[in-house]
Amino acid sequence: MVSENRMRCVLLGFQGRAGVVEEAARLRPLIEEHVDVVDSDFTGEKDMSTVDADIAIVFGGDGSILRASHQMGQRQLPIIAVNLGRLGFLADVAPDELPALLASLDGGALPIMRHLMFRCRLLRNGEAVFDRLGLNEVTIQTGPPYTLIDVDLYIDSQLVTTYSGDGVIISTPVGSTAHNLSAGGPILRKELQAFVISPISPHTLSVRPVVDSADRMYELVVNAPRPDTPIILDGIVIGTVEPGDRLQVERAEPQFQLIVAPGHNYYRTLREKLGWSGRIMKPAKPN
Repeated sequence: MVSENRMRCVLLGFQGRAGVVEEAARLRPLIEEHVDVVDSDFTGEKDMSTVDADIAIVFGGDGSILRASHQMGQRQLPIIAVNLGRLGFLADVAPDELPALLASLDGGALPIMRHLMFRCRLLRNGEAVFDRLGLNEVTIQTGPPYTLIDVDLYIDSQLVTTYSGDGVIISTPVGSTAHNLSAGGPILRKELQAFVISPISPHTLSVRPVVDSADRMYELVVNAPRPDTPIILDGIVIGTVEPGDRLQVERAEPQFQLIVAPGHNYYRTLREKLGWSGRIMKPAKPN
């Protein structure tokens, strides 16, 4: 039975990750002491955009959170992210922290950090092939036979440059610690309203990542793509590029909402997840 005075919650995660379903089942009685669970999904596929709930508890790693954000679509619920993965820049609440965090919800609202999401459209001959919502990044990468491709970058319809290399990433601050970081791009503080454009293995050393306002329109154009040049949104291939296609990226109206646990902060997360000890280790003296 659902109480009118308690918060309504959905439980989400991905059953393909070992231990997610089992840990959610173990914690559910503790969760139901504080909130009413009105729905759950561990396939990562159910449409959650119309569920009448106040918060979502997501079990897993950052991949589970990406799936959850896609499932919620235009109606983003505040998320408590329970880390059952390894790195977890977004999922940073340990399972044993969850009961105390939910008890804090009983006593009043916890801080909610709102993060930039983006709208991604592929235009072909002036018609939209797809129109999707993203949280981390969108990437155009070279396809077979994996030779260099040229990608034109336009910002507000003005040509900025042509990247020659293995592709280009357009990332949000949340996604800056994902593929963008691996490709040598900068880390952006998560609440910044900006995009970072990072080339993948550029053919010239003069090319560097660019950070610009989230209030601009970004377009990527590949005039001579490979037959299977993919477009990858938050780690999922959603299409391929044909000559003359325009991939448009701009700020989305919905915002990703993450409930901030007491004692957690952005730089603590970076320090712990990236191993920033802040100490220079001196080599041991020989005996």
